[in-house]
Amino acid sequence: MNSKILHESHHGIVLRLKRAEGHLRSTIVMIETGRNCVEVAQQLHAIEKAITNAKRALIHDHVDHCLDAQSGLDAESAKAALGEFKEIGKYL
Repeated sequence: MNSKILHESHHGIVLRLKRAEGHLRSTIVMIETGRNCVEVAQQLHAIEKAITNAKRALIHDHVDHCLDAQSGLDAESAKAALGEFKEIGKYL
């Protein structure tokens, strides 16, 4: 497995994560300044969803491009692709 593979979706995933990072920083300030707990909880929920969506996009991209390409080569490659799918599936 090549860990330096970049796909078209990676740029969008990075942007999502950077946006979540900015929201997280803002949420930390909200807590430090004593903002309403409901508002903080809403922000934390939004951050959590953003990260979950970024993770899902990354995993789907990996399945669509990397595993699909591996599975068509030979029996050993198909077996390796299935093992990798099982491994990444733990993070869904």
